[in-house]
Amino acid sequence: MATLDKPLPYVGMKPVQVITAIVILIVGYIVAKIVVASFKRGLKKTKLPELVVEFLGRFLSALLYVAVILLAVRALGIAVGSVVLGLSAVIGLILGFGMQDTLTNLAAGVWIAALRPIDIGEVVEVAGKTGKVNSVGIMSTELLTPDNVLITVPNKLVWGSVITNYTRMPIRRVDVDVGVAYGTDLNRAIKIAVELMKNHPKVLDDPEPGVVITALADSSINLQLRAWTKTEDYWAVKGDLTKGIYESYMKEGIEIPFPQMDVHVKEMPQ
Repeated sequence: MATLDKPLPYVGMKPVQVITAIVILIVGYIVAKIVVASFKRGLKKTKLPELVVEFLGRFLSALLYVAVILLAVRALGIAVGSVVLGLSAVIGLILGFGMQDTLTNLAAGVWIAALRPIDIGEVVEVAGKTGKVNSVGIMSTELLTPDNVLITVPNKLVWGSVITNYTRMPIRRVDVDVGVAYGTDLNRAIKIAVELMKNHPKVLDDPEPGVVITALADSSINLQLRAWTKTEDYWAVKGDLTKGIYESYMKEGIEIPFPQMDVHVKEMPQ
C-alpha cells in the first residue's frame, strides 16, 4: 500500500490516482453507453422521429464523455476548474483562428433535427450529392450512394443548400421521353403509349397517366409518357415503361428515329 502512495517519478502522481482515473474512464464509458441506450429507447416510445432521437442520443453521449473525462482528471489530483479554464482558452484560441465552422455545424445540426427537411432512410440531394440518409450527427450528415459509397457532408452545407427530397412524398410522376419519326400518326402513337401505361399494374389510375408532345426536334417529334406511381416503385416503373414503349412501337411499325445529319458536298469549279 505504501508503494501505491508513493508518487511516480517525473509525473508526481501516485499510482493509486492513476489506477483510479483509469477505472473511472472504463466504468464511465460503460455507464455512458448504458445511459445513452436507455435514453434512446425511452425516446423511441414517444412520437419523436428517429432522426431527432439519434441526434439527441449523440448529443447526450458527448456530454457524458466530457463529464467522465473531467472526473478522471479530478482523480489525478488536477483541479477541474483549471482544466475547464484551459479548455475555454483553447476553444477561444480555435475560434480566433477561424474555426467557427464547428459551432456553425452544431447549430445547423440542431435545426436539421428540429425541422427535419431530411430524415433517416430518405433519398435526398444536398450540396450536389445524392444518396440515402444514413445518419445525421451533431457535426455532419452521412449519405449512402446507390453504389454503396459513404459521403459525409458538414451540417452547415446541408442546411445552407437547396435540399431535394426524392422520397418524402408517397407518390411520384415517372417521365419517359421517346421520339417518333415525322409523318407518324401521332394519335395512334399516343394511344399505344397510354394503353401501355394503363396496363401496367404499378401505374396509378389517379392521377391519370398521359402523353404530351414536348418538342418538334430536328430528327423526331418528341413525346413524353407521364405516369404516376408509388415512390418505392419509381425505378421499376420507369424501366418497364422505357422498355415497353420501345417494344410496342417496334411491334406496331412506328419508327423511333436516331439523330442524323445530312452533309452536302459542293464541288468548286476548276
